[in-house]
Amino acid sequence: MLTNLEPAVARIETPAGAMLVDCGLLGRAPDAGAEAIFDPAYWQARGEISRAVRGRGATWFISTRVDEWALRHYRRGGLITPLMSLDRYLWAGEAAVRSFAEWRLLAELHAQGLPVPRPIAARYVRAGVTYRCDLIMRRIREVAPLSTSLQAAPLPGEVWRAIGATIARLHAAGVDHADLNAHNILLGVEPAVSIIDFDRCRIRRPGGWQQSNLRRLQRSLRKISAALPPQRISAQSWHELQGGYRDASRL
Repeated sequence: MLTNLEPAVARIETPAGAMLVDCGLLGRAPDAGAEAIFDPAYWQARGEISRAVRGRGATWFISTRVDEWALRHYRRGGLITPLMSLDRYLWAGEAAVRSFAEWRLLAELHAQGLPVPRPIAARYVRAGVTYRCDLIMRRIREVAPLSTSLQAAPLPGEVWRAIGATIARLHAAGVDHADLNAHNILLGVEPAVSIIDFDRCRIRRPGGWQQSNLRRLQRSLRKISAALPPQRISAQSWHELQGGYRDASRL
């Protein structure tokens, strides 16, 4: 069963769950058999997986003939109950499915022109009172995480200010990022800054969460600085980031 949500977007029921897809990016409205696109083995057999990254989730980078995608399988971080596997979540209705929630948030933010990945497809698979889920996004090309860039060289003040300005843009849109850290900020040229990993993020009214986001990022920078050369992240670096944030917030 295919349910139209808006032009080029569809919800497709599958034998054990559902998919949410941007048919415009996939090229057509797929049927339930298109679940294969969420299976890394499918892409491996086609020779189109370029790299895999393991972390709190598992991400595979896919290079198709016409595009580059990132496929993420959701996995839990921290403590879990003995009865729950690392990639299972308690079912609380489709509205609470994590991949669907992130898909919808990314679609909204991308439509506003914010520097986030464009979502392509999401799915969930139910098994009793639990479910597993996945998300496919368009890969942001020619970028490196802030944490990786800092390993190579110090960053000029203009980059730190661009990071602060990008965070301010998200905050102005009401985005409370649940895990704003040095690994989820991507740096390109110009400098261009993008932000990823919007699992558990939400739109909120202004409040203390903005400063909480910034404090989380500051803790992340302090943590990674222990393995970096001295002064790779200085007090001036954070001062520049805050300056870029304040200037963008005034706009």
